[in-house]
Amino acid sequence: MNNLNGILLVVASMAAFTLEDMFIKQLSADLPVGQILILLGIGSGSVFAALAWSKGHSLLARAAWKPAAILRTMAEAVGAMLFATALARVDISTVAAVFQALPLVITMAAAVFLKEQVGWRRWSAIIVGFIGVLLIIRPGLQGFEPASVLVLLSVFAIAARDLLTRFVDTSVSSTVVSFQGFAALIVAGLLLLVLTPGEITTVNSPQALMIFGGIVFGVMGYYGIVVAMRVGDASAVTPFRYSRLLFSILAGMVVFGERPDVLTMTGASLIIGSGLYTFLRERRLAQGARVAAA
Repeated sequence: MNNLNGILLVVASMAAFTLEDMFIKQLSADLPVGQILILLGIGSGSVFAALAWSKGHSLLARAAWKPAAILRTMAEAVGAMLFATALARVDISTVAAVFQALPLVITMAAAVFLKEQVGWRRWSAIIVGFIGVLLIIRPGLQGFEPASVLVLLSVFAIAARDLLTRFVDTSVSSTVVSFQGFAALIVAGLLLLVLTPGEITTVNSPQALMIFGGIVFGVMGYYGIVVAMRVGDASAVTPFRYSRLLFSILAGMVVFGERPDVLTMTGASLIIGSGLYTFLRERRLAQGARVAAA
């Protein structure tokens, strides 16, 4: 029953993140992306700051601002800048499809930088996954959208964030780490306003509602993932993260009139298939190690 609850929470979280992406994309038609990030960062950061305060966790604790935590926050800011900019310029289904390569990049980075053992099977899966990415992006071919490369760069930034999370002091609560992540959106937004054209625009009522929706669904998505990983087994709930692609395709078709072509769907299938294989392979190796140690 716990695994079922965890799976439902993951699926609901992926739906919430998709709605947040949808609001960002809609808002980007009239507002600078930097302004959107600042407003989302202020709103969501305030929520987690309040949660941290209610639990007695200090946002200014020395452990929360050690080098690993600062680097993690910087990676979060870079990832947000790249992802939001790509979302404003590229189909939401394309963004979601490329973003599914995140587990593969994390596995690759862990092998290269953390010297974790990754065998030829998982390296082969990583290569297949990146072939899928190339099918979606199509560099040098007709239909190539340069902004789609920003999604891939954001994947590398978010992978760095996730790996750096391992080095954050365990005494730092999840609410404080979450606050830092959303506060990074404010920094990212300010940088975008400086580096890209576009002036701060007055927000009207419909836009304010979409910003509020982005804050609510962003917080719900994050909270749902945290709870899901605590109530269910990771091996049971993690594969359902890929439901985000399905929700994004539906949102793209219904809201933005997108029609993903055969190459995009083929590439997405390769990414998801290789990601699932990598996850299952890691799970099998972990089980083998536990049996050997018993």
